Amino acid sequence: MQTKNMNVLEDKFKKEIIKDLQKKLIVKNVMDVPRLVKIVINMGVRDALADGKNVDKASTILTQITGQKPKVTLARRAIAGFKLREGDKIGLVVTLRGERMYVFFEKLVNVILPRLRDFHGVKKESFDRSGNYTLGFTENYVFPEIDPGKIDSSLARQGFEITIVTSAKDEKEGFELLKALGIPFMKN
Repeated sequence: MQTKNMNVLEDKFKKEIIKDLQKKLIVKNVMDVPRLVKIVINMGVRDALADGKNVDKASTILTQITGQKPKVTLARRAIAGFKLREGDKIGLVVTLRGERMYVFFEKLVNVILPRLRDFHGVKKESFDRSGNYTLGFTENYVFPEIDPGKIDSSLARQGFEITIVTSAKDEKEGFELLKALGIPFMKN
């Protein structure tokens, strides 16, 4: 079933969106039209140092959300003020490519963003210079895979960020690509 959803988005991208973007961005070569490269979901685990099980619990949540097991990130250096040592487990990261990327992107646009309370669109200012877009979430309740009754209350309010990496050369190309793919941006 997920493959069918992905094929719809990918087919639409290949048949319609690429041609529209090529005309809109005035690109001669079709291979220069911006595309999705990967989606990176990054989570710094709250209270990871106090209880090592929090990393495992957060890993389970992130696995449910993305359908892929996350990689544990380690502290690069020691910071005495935070009682942090080099090599401590402090976060999680998942990189989605190919079919999983398209399925997650479609779920993000069609299910997650409309479920947000008082949602009027995402900010246009969250692009970096390379045309990549970062979107932050303060809690994971908005994902339908998460059952709030079954997870620890401290991890339910765990925030994370989603970075959509594109092959765009600048912010304008990245904006046009994501707009064409269905991301609802705020109207001024």
